[in-house]
Amino acid sequence: MAARILVVDDDPNVQRLLSYTLKQEGYDVLVAADGAEAVRRWSNEHPDLMLLDVMLPKLDGYEVATKIRAEEGTGKHTPIIMLTAEADVEQKVRGLRAGADDYQVKPFHAAELMARIRSLLARFAPQELMVGRHLLGQVHAYYGAKGGVGTTTIAINAAIALHRELGRKVILIDGNLQFGDHRVFLDLGLDRKSIVDIVIATSIDQELLRNVIVKHDSGVDLLLAPPSPETSELVSSEQHHMVQIIDQLRSMYDYILIDIDKRLDETNLDVISSADALFVVMTADLSCLKNVRLVLETMSQLAFESGKLQLVLNRSNAFTGINVKNAESALKRRIDHQIVNEYRGAISALNSGAPFMFTKADSLLGRSVLDFARAVDRGSKAPADALQFAHATS
Repeated sequence: MAARILVVDDDPNVQRLLSYTLKQEGYDVLVAADGAEAVRRWSNEHPDLMLLDVMLPKLDGYEVATKIRAEEGTGKHTPIIMLTAEADVEQKVRGLRAGADDYQVKPFHAAELMARIRSLLARFAPQELMVGRHLLGQVHAYYGAKGGVGTTTIAINAAIALHRELGRKVILIDGNLQFGDHRVFLDLGLDRKSIVDIVIATSIDQELLRNVIVKHDSGVDLLLAPPSPETSELVSSEQHHMVQIIDQLRSMYDYILIDIDKRLDETNLDVISSADALFVVMTADLSCLKNVRLVLETMSQLAFESGKLQLVLNRSNAFTGINVKNAESALKRRIDHQIVNEYRGAISALNSGAPFMFTKADSLLGRSVLDFARAVDRGSKAPADALQFAHATS
């Protein structure tokens, strides 16, 4: 996976410059504007390296470094490069005593900073960051155990959370080919291109995909379902169109999220067999539990790897008379993720065509989906298209 670097600086211009430079080098970038936010993001996001300005609001760089070193103890060591406008030796010594691993005086040349970053990652980063090759993106299929459980809402907002909050490159595919709702949920017209524009071409390649993919205002890329049900038949299971598309997208994105319908036809089975994870969305009611049991049995018969199937309990705090413990007992397995119930927020977002993770990410529902996205991101083996690093720096 790509190394994640936390940039801590209160100057927006420095933030933008460092973020752009690091992303061009293949790193994932997190940003904090003050010392308190830096400690919080370090604790929650577990970056592989930190670029830490000395002069910060709330907590200065020395305090941040000292706090991080005290909290990490003998656990994972996060390398810290201090950034300062002063070349004073005393400041440098103070930073190193606070726990910094290296020191960089502003202004600096990008090549020098990159060399320092690579050197520290080679010393401290996990082994999987040291292999000099590109990895492929994760394919996540979202499947509703029954209609109305919120599968599309979760898929859309999880995609936005992964991109906007966690900095991942994400594409969302509306896999409900006959009656896809992404155009409605995202307030997009029938004039937008769809998957049909891909499958009618003589060959499927990345250039074609880029011409068809729709960019949402949230920054998430979209591959929309056909504008009319009858044209969905052009997406062929015999030609394995979905597999061809997924194979191309794997090298373009960190995550490919596919919102599929309930039919286990050949096209959906193609998606499921290609998926690195299958998220089965459910609610705590008897009819849904019955369907989840059938899904679990079917996936077992299809020899789908059990560890890839994850249960997502939506509206987990809604009163249905069946609590989480009862549901897990009935299913004879644990529920992997829970998302809270906030009906007004969800229905308002649906009716306005503005997903709550885009407009109200700090709402109760937004925070719950962000927790889900973080758990998914931590559990993924290979956020993709990530340039990895050799043991020795050049």
